[in-house]
Amino acid sequence: MHLITEDSLLACFGDLKRNKAPGIDEVTMTEYEANLEENVKQLHARLKARRYRPRPVKRVYIPKANGQKRPLGIPTVEDKVVQMACKKILEAIFEADFLPVSYGFRPDRGCHDALDDVSRMIMSRPINFVVDMDIERFFDTVNHEWLMECLKQRIRDTAFLRLIARYLRAGTVSEGKHLATVAGTPQGSVLSPVLANIYLHYILDLWFERKVKPGLKGYARQIRYADDFIIGFQSEREAKRFTEALSARLAKFGLKLAEAKSRTIGFGRYRWQTACRTGKRLATFDFLGITHYCDRSRAGNFKLGRKTARTRLRRALQATNEWLKLIRNRMRFQQWWPLLAAKLRGYYNYYAIGGNMKSVQTYYYRVVQLAWKWLNQRSQRRSYNWDEYRRLLRYNPLPRPRLCHGYPKLTRMYA
Repeated sequence: MHLITEDSLLACFGDLKRNKAPGIDEVTMTEYEANLEENVKQLHARLKARRYRPRPVKRVYIPKANGQKRPLGIPTVEDKVVQMACKKILEAIFEADFLPVSYGFRPDRGCHDALDDVSRMIMSRPINFVVDMDIERFFDTVNHEWLMECLKQRIRDTAFLRLIARYLRAGTVSEGKHLATVAGTPQGSVLSPVLANIYLHYILDLWFERKVKPGLKGYARQIRYADDFIIGFQSEREAKRFTEALSARLAKFGLKLAEAKSRTIGFGRYRWQTACRTGKRLATFDFLGITHYCDRSRAGNFKLGRKTARTRLRRALQATNEWLKLIRNRMRFQQWWPLLAAKLRGYYNYYAIGGNMKSVQTYYYRVVQLAWKWLNQRSQRRSYNWDEYRRLLRYNPLPRPRLCHGYPKLTRMYA
């Protein structure tokens, strides 16, 4: 707790994003910043006197691809500042312990690093089976008692642990009703991602490395991004045994596998060679919005194929279509056309990876068609025919797809 000073709290406020929604007190970042030094001084005094109590988070819901809604928790600005301070302290402690197989919500690591690791594993290791796993409602079912035990492995400051426990028990406010929190860490808070990584580090990562792998005869490797992870196995028998052991392991800590998203499939170089001889097709798996499949290179050799997951592509096109429909008459063409270009560049920055350029080009051409459609529906009179629209694109071009992340360099394959 002695590391949380007025200066550190001021620095944490500067690290927060400005365009986020306010919490239950409806105080915005701008309003809090108007008297920042005095607000931080009072906040620090309450922390030092152990009188600080986190406010309940405001519960909102965002739609998911499967038609369901994902709950998000929005803390107050003051709580975000303290959470940011706690996050920095926890990262300084636990980053030294986290294993290289973990990529989600960690400094200098991201989705593309995890995807590159998947490519290296499939292309240069003797992988025959992939166990694709997802934990059901992970952020809503984290057991508080077990999480605190995980924190106590490296932290002895009871005041700091008490502060974390207060955040976990702060509760939520949904439609004007206060609901107690008995499990989970609310998605949307600054602190939740690092707490999730600490939890999964002890109950999954260390367990797999220290307990599961030493008992295996074949090769195996885990790659995890937050609660979404895959494990490559050389042996089918060991892959199935692991799946059974994993279910029991997660149940011990109050977690459950999402049955609809968890499966074991034959995948890899040797399985592809067998499938080519027998004329069968291998299953595919999705990881971080990318569908991975077994493909053939130009020379006829095995290659890991990657393309945008169908649900992600459909969702992106639907969102772009709704945005164009909404914006076409609210802003001048000179204003919203550069915004559309920025949206395309943002899409390329994530999805324009090695092997996926065909899907990215599909997205580009569909967006060009959607923009033409809504340009012609700004009034009863048609604005452009196709030739006129192509002339418009020549003088006001939208950014074309370009490769942003190539395939990773591969090491020599194991025997």
